[in-house]
Amino acid sequence: MRKNSIKNTRINGEVLRELSNIIRGEMKDPRVNPMTSVVAVEVAPDLKSCKAYISVLGDQKSQEDTLAGLKSAEGYIRSRLAKNINLRNTPEIRFVLDQSIEYGVNMSKLIDDVNRQGEN
Repeated sequence: MRKNSIKNTRINGEVLRELSNIIRGEMKDPRVNPMTSVVAVEVAPDLKSCKAYISVLGDQKSQEDTLAGLKSAEGYIRSRLAKNINLRNTPEIRFVLDQSIEYGVNMSKLIDDVNRQGEN
């Protein structure tokens, strides 16, 4: 199976949707920031492993706490994923912090500042 096959793309979308629902609705860990979103998911073609890119709105400590909370709840999240999605193998999830949204907001702010200075 090729990495970007239609089946793999569908599985990525399904896992992304379910992970988002589990993190948003079922997790009770106080370390996990309520403003946490799953940006992207890459499931390996053999369905053994999965990288979940997580974006957290907040400061550095909040991001680290959320990542620690998600890593400690990895078994629970995997079991819920297995219950909700019928796959041959339930992938082992690795959470990766994705700071692209934060980077985009900072760049937009800098562009706005430059535009304001140009008007003066």
